[in-house]
Amino acid sequence: MALDRTQVRNPGGYSTWLFSSTLFLSAFLMFWLEPLIGKVVLPRLGGAPMVWNTCLVFFQATLLAGYAFAHGANRLAGPRGHLLVYCALVLVACFSLPFLIEGRAQPESSDNPLTWLLLVLGRSIGLPFLALAGGTSGLQMWFAAAHERTGKDPYWLYAASNVGSLSALILYPTLIEPRLTILTQNHLWGFGYMTFTALTVACAVVAWKHFSSVRNAPQAEVRGSGSRHAGWTPRLKWLLLSAVPSALLLAVTTYVSTDIAAVPLLWVAPLCLYLLTFIVAFASRSRSVGRTSAQRLPIFIASLALFMMPKIGASIVLMVPLHLAVFTLTAMMCHGELAAERPPASRLTEFYFWVACGGLVGGMFSTLVAPLLFNAVSEYPLMLVAACAMRALVQSCRWERRDRLADVMVSAGVGILTATAILGVQRWNISGPLAVLAFVLPNLICFGQSSRPVRFALAVGSMLAAGWLAGRPYGDVLYAQRTFFGVYRVSQDAHFHVLFHGTTLHGTQAIEKRRQSEPLSYYSKGGPIGQAFEELPTLQATGDVAIVGLGVGTLASYARPHQRWTFYEIDPAVERIARNTAHFTYLRRCGEQCRVVIGDARLAIGRAERGRYGLILVDAFSSDAIPVHLLTREALMLYLSRLAPRGILAFHISNNHLALGPVLARLAQSLSLTAIDQLHAGSRKTLADGATSSEWMLLAPDRRSLEPLMEDERWQTPAVIAPMALWTDDFSNVLSVLKF
Repeated sequence: MALDRTQVRNPGGYSTWLFSSTLFLSAFLMFWLEPLIGKVVLPRLGGAPMVWNTCLVFFQATLLAGYAFAHGANRLAGPRGHLLVYCALVLVACFSLPFLIEGRAQPESSDNPLTWLLLVLGRSIGLPFLALAGGTSGLQMWFAAAHERTGKDPYWLYAASNVGSLSALILYPTLIEPRLTILTQNHLWGFGYMTFTALTVACAVVAWKHFSSVRNAPQAEVRGSGSRHAGWTPRLKWLLLSAVPSALLLAVTTYVSTDIAAVPLLWVAPLCLYLLTFIVAFASRSRSVGRTSAQRLPIFIASLALFMMPKIGASIVLMVPLHLAVFTLTAMMCHGELAAERPPASRLTEFYFWVACGGLVGGMFSTLVAPLLFNAVSEYPLMLVAACAMRALVQSCRWERRDRLADVMVSAGVGILTATAILGVQRWNISGPLAVLAFVLPNLICFGQSSRPVRFALAVGSMLAAGWLAGRPYGDVLYAQRTFFGVYRVSQDAHFHVLFHGTTLHGTQAIEKRRQSEPLSYYSKGGPIGQAFEELPTLQATGDVAIVGLGVGTLASYARPHQRWTFYEIDPAVERIARNTAHFTYLRRCGEQCRVVIGDARLAIGRAERGRYGLILVDAFSSDAIPVHLLTREALMLYLSRLAPRGILAFHISNNHLALGPVLARLAQSLSLTAIDQLHAGSRKTLADGATSSEWMLLAPDRRSLEPLMEDERWQTPAVIAPMALWTDDFSNVLSVLKF
């Protein structure tokens, strides 16, 4: 007999607390391990997003493997057999701790770093993570089997698991990372895993005592279509309901951080909301969670589509919450329906397997496939349309044949009206609130179709497509490319060619030929780095210069005839952009005395001879911040070992969101270096001429190298903030330097 969710009561007694605590700890350890192991491997492969993407794919694949293990063991050996095999896996994984990899060799430049990274992750944390992942569904299955005579619903335990994930996600950047080194975290994590092992064995003992024969005991059945059908229809539905929120999670994170604001730790917010929707959906007693979210979604998506149109120019304060609201409602709609469609406990492991499979499919689409298919974050509007289409699935709407022609015609009309409005605002250069009026009519027509989910999805897609194809949010885009390292756009205005990485300016060159050799943006002659090249004899006399980060090659304009300049750049696409003389000519003008080395700068500089460079200039940006592994004590010690006796270290630390000056000042103090810095604002005239505000810090082991600038009032000796902790490969705290 089917059991209505309103009739289910959470089991009482010590076993409830035991199982829920074990699942909480399991999820907490998984979400603690993910950023922890990422920090461990980061200095070995550089701060590229490819490192994090590969780690993410590994975690999702291992999670799926854990669910597959639980499902396979349950089907082949039954609950008792699964119990024994799983306990053996948990115990064997203890022998792989601790998992630090400092003693392991770095990959050779000729090796495939992705293959190396996957092998290292598999050897170091594969077994513990597999054991933790397998427990999510396995422990719920034990609980259900041990209480099957009383008809208990085990799915509420999934909420406890996601509470653990959410807790780790919040506590890691706010409490764990700021206070604990990687080594200390490793030991504490190992202790946590041993505690999980003990709790798992206790759960196994409780389950073993209460197991009854599956054949002789009635199975508790949870109401929902997944419990009535055993074919492929519910499996496909589970996969879709989990894949769309997973893909949208990564898509909205990439879009917001790329096209709106490159704010550090911004990825935490959508991931927290993602986990929160799981908690609410699986802890809820009503099917209305998903249906209510589906009803509210159109007004938010219609509003979002309106503000994504060209020339609207809404503020970050409005846009970021709106994007997150749409994502939250979509995830709540899908996860609510997923919880409502959960099958009886006899198919629990299969259910979680397909949920994990959908999560992996969605994650791989946004992480691996989309960067290969699109030059922009095009997967985001695609996932918004998919979210609208999921309303038809949640609300059990069918696309009737007689309505298909009308649906296509209405959506095409919305697209035409939107394109017409875009042409109007561009022709008459309308922006801001007035531009909103131009898009009101197509937006209202689009929203008016919300009662027809398929037609509404097509109309939203038509509106977004028109805005995406006809709009020019970055000006006249001459070239665009997307790699694992980000989205690059070369745009043009009346006087300059400009390179953007996401929303961050990475270089400018004048179109006028007589000014093409002039350094602009952060590197202008009147700015801090221009003053350094002009006034420091060391920089004029040195024979070798190392630049970490290429950009468009602007700094090459300072190269003197007797010097050899080496640019270290991690992304080959950046070199191709800088060498495209149709857009930028700094490298061509520099000629053979400027060479580019592709690869992570920290690893590449480590292969250079000692004492070679008179200047090492760090100008590497991952969107709007220097990668952390280039700002640690170990990194500076490496730079110093490759620096000539009177050499200078220069750091470009301009940043809208991070105050990196105190970090470098503390590092300089620890290594007994002389340090000076300058925050250059620039005048209205210089800004109009292509220069931008910038902040630079110069460090030198020999004070005499910086003396010509030390009496210049524009340069200051940076103060060391007392609470500022020393950043090392074993410890860093981005949260402590955020600008609020």
